[in-house]
Amino acid sequence: MSEILIKETRDPMVENIHRGDIVVVNGEGEKIAYLGDFNKFAYMRSAAKPFQACAVVESGAVDYFGLTEKELAVICGSHYAEEFHVLAVLSILYKIGLDERYLQCGASYSISSKVTMEYVKKGVEKKNVFHSCSGKQAGMLAIAAKEGYDASTYLDINNPVQQKILDVIAYFTEMDREKIIIGIDGCGAPVHAMPLINMAKAYMKLANPSHVDEKHAALIRKIAMAMTGYPEMIAGTGAFDTELMKVTNGRLVAKVGSDGVYCVGVTKKDIGIAIKIEDGNIKVLPPVVLETLKQLELISNEELEELKRFYIINIKNSQGEKIGEIKPDFELIN
Repeated sequence: MSEILIKETRDPMVENIHRGDIVVVNGEGEKIAYLGDFNKFAYMRSAAKPFQACAVVESGAVDYFGLTEKELAVICGSHYAEEFHVLAVLSILYKIGLDERYLQCGASYSISSKVTMEYVKKGVEKKNVFHSCSGKQAGMLAIAAKEGYDASTYLDINNPVQQKILDVIAYFTEMDREKIIIGIDGCGAPVHAMPLINMAKAYMKLANPSHVDEKHAALIRKIAMAMTGYPEMIAGTGAFDTELMKVTNGRLVAKVGSDGVYCVGVTKKDIGIAIKIEDGNIKVLPPVVLETLKQLELISNEELEELKRFYIINIKNSQGEKIGEIKPDFELIN
C-alpha cells in the first residue's frame, strides 16, 4: 500500500496529502531502502526515454548520421521547446533526411507555461517540434531511416523500431518482454509498465554501466554522458531535472515521467531509485526526490540549499503572500 510522502499545508492545518511508493536498489539489484509497495506496477512514461535513446545508439544511427552529444541528449529529454531544443530536434530531422511533418507526436506548445506565453505573444502557432517528446520521436525516426523501416508507422508497437526499443527496455529492467505491459503515452508512442523495483534497477545500470555486458555498457555510457553533459536538453531553463543534474555536477542521472514517476541513478555508488506518486501529481515530485536523496546521504547540504525552491514549495495567494507549503513528510525503511 502506498504511504504518505507529501503534506500540503494552508496556514495552521494540513489541507492535502499525497501518497506514493519509493524503492532504492544496490548494484546487485537488491532493495536497500523503500517505502510503500516496491513491486507496484506503473508505466515508466518519459523516464524510459534514456533507454529508448539507447536503442537509437544501438542501431548505429548516431554515428551514421553524425548526431551530436547535444542532439542525443534532446532525444532523452522532455524538453521545454526553447529555441535551442527546437533547433536540436530540427537538426536531427535534417540529418536523417526528414522534416517536422514526419513527427507524429501532435502539434502543441511548450510544457512550460512561460515558454508557451512567449510563443503566444509572438503569434506563433502550435507545432509538432514544440512537443516535449519531439526529440524522442526524432530519435525513433532516426532508427527507421538508418534501418530502412517504415517511417509512417514508427509508433506502432509491431514496427521494428518499437521492437528494438522493447528489447533494450527489457534488458535494462530485467523484465521478460511478455511481462511488460504496453500502453500508449501522451505523445502516441508505446509506453511500458513494470514494477518500480525494475525501473530502479535500470537506472542503477544507467549510472553504473559496469553492471551490464560490454556491448550495452558502451551504449548506456554515451546516454549518461549526454544527459549529464547537457542537462538543459533534458528539460529546460529552471526545470528540476536540469537543475538537479547541474547542481550535482553529473553525479546523478535523473528523469521525470508523467503522472508522478521519477527515476535517479547515482554514479559510482551503484544505486538506483524509482518513485511513483499515487495520484500522479508531478508538482510534488521534487520534494520527494530531494528528501529521498537527503535520507540516503546522496546530496550535500550545500546542494540542497541550491535546490531549496524545489525542496519546500511555498503556496502563495493571488497577492503573492505565502499561505502554506508543500513539503515532504516520510521516512524510508532500510
